[in-house]
Amino acid sequence: MSISQIKTLLTLQIRAGYPIISIETHDEPRAVEVARDVAEELCWPVFEWSITTGLQQGGPEQRRADDEEPLLPDRKPATALQYARDAEVASIYIFKDLGLHLQDLVLQRLVRDVEHGFRETGSALILIDAGPLPDSVRRLALMFEVSPPSYEELDQVVRKTFKAIDRGTHEEVQAKISKRAMEQLVHSLRGLNATQAARIVATVVHDDMELNDADLPRVIQAKRLLLASSGCLESIATDLQTEDVGGLKNLKSWLKQRRGGYSQKAREFGIDQPRGVLMLGVQGCGKSLCAKAVASEWSMPLLRLDPGVLYQKFIGESESQLRKALRQAEAMAPVVLWIDEIEKAFASASASSADGGLSQRIFGTLLTWMQDHREPIFLIATANDISALPPELMRKGRFDEVFFVDLPDSLARQNIFAIHLRRRNRDPAKFNLEALAAASAGFSGAEIEQAIVSGLYRAFSQKTELTDATIQTEIASTRPLSVLLAEKIARLREWARDRCVPAD
Repeated sequence: MSISQIKTLLTLQIRAGYPIISIETHDEPRAVEVARDVAEELCWPVFEWSITTGLQQGGPEQRRADDEEPLLPDRKPATALQYARDAEVASIYIFKDLGLHLQDLVLQRLVRDVEHGFRETGSALILIDAGPLPDSVRRLALMFEVSPPSYEELDQVVRKTFKAIDRGTHEEVQAKISKRAMEQLVHSLRGLNATQAARIVATVVHDDMELNDADLPRVIQAKRLLLASSGCLESIATDLQTEDVGGLKNLKSWLKQRRGGYSQKAREFGIDQPRGVLMLGVQGCGKSLCAKAVASEWSMPLLRLDPGVLYQKFIGESESQLRKALRQAEAMAPVVLWIDEIEKAFASASASSADGGLSQRIFGTLLTWMQDHREPIFLIATANDISALPPELMRKGRFDEVFFVDLPDSLARQNIFAIHLRRRNRDPAKFNLEALAAASAGFSGAEIEQAIVSGLYRAFSQKTELTDATIQTEIASTRPLSVLLAEKIARLREWARDRCVPAD
């Protein structure tokens, strides 16, 4: 929603007679700007209160430089609320962080008195807080959302920041960024306020006095650090490309087709945003690596939802934790949201359990969000045992596609050997990849990597170089999952045969 649409909606709510409006946001300057502009449009007086300034009339531009004294003799919230309650002229009152003081029963009573009085005068009390209000006050207020800056606003922030640096320095500042990279950069800044976006852009420009295509990964990394998450969401660093994942050619091709699905051109073409994929398969076959590679390839931050942190001991707290995590993901969009081993979190939602229906409630919350959310969030869920999941999860509309990730074939194993040898500064051309792939039949990608790691340790301890024979020795001493869990893997393959798209 654009800033003009937000102002129009707030104006309508005030004219409709809502006496108390609550804005819960960490972007206080944006919310204050909206409220001031609405007051100006209505031609109403505007008063602002905070515990540090007391109650003052008008915005900063309306005050004299030497007029720092509040209207009232003290800065107490009770005094300011009494002033607002007794006023007879329609006005807008902006109170900052009042919610922190509302445990006081006297203040709660005063807010109710203000609400009754404003019904007569038509005034509006706008509460701007970083956190939720107490329930007793929340019931009286209309919850109003001031969304983060839109794509168009962020585009202007980037351009204005670049021009300000160009004017303010004696060095030559150059813009060498392509149109496509510029669009991706602006999308990557979504979820930030204007100040945060400007600081990130200024940082990458000042580094080399250029704005170019190479700045995009640095912008994403800066955003990841700035919005470092807590609770159920973990921000994951991404340093992989799809070429670093062996095999999975069908999955890679599918992802490549949808790479530009969040762009403005895709919207104009009539394409809906990609929603996500569910990857079912054998452990260690690259499902988690794919999540990291997709985030890196698409130039989007990667957030991992930890289902284990969801479950809390108090009634209602677990559902609240999930909703909070999903709101945070929406605020950081565009992002890749990764739920690893989703069956461990929601397996009991498919059958009766002893948790009093908690799993079903959390699962229902997630399904509703998956169906209804409109933010650019690509959901990647991985699972090792699809039979433990409720069938509703696989319905079309939740995910765009369900892929089955099987053990790598001979060609994919050769590719995986080459990838891990290169990663450890070895030339794959010096190894017999075909023989190694034949010897490792039935191995997962993770097991192949461990064979190389173990071979390196063996060679290092023997003060020799890594050879085919060393790796072959480690392969021969390994019992892969395809042997240890042969029956389970066979059942998994049989289930997925006509239900999933092969990833390779």
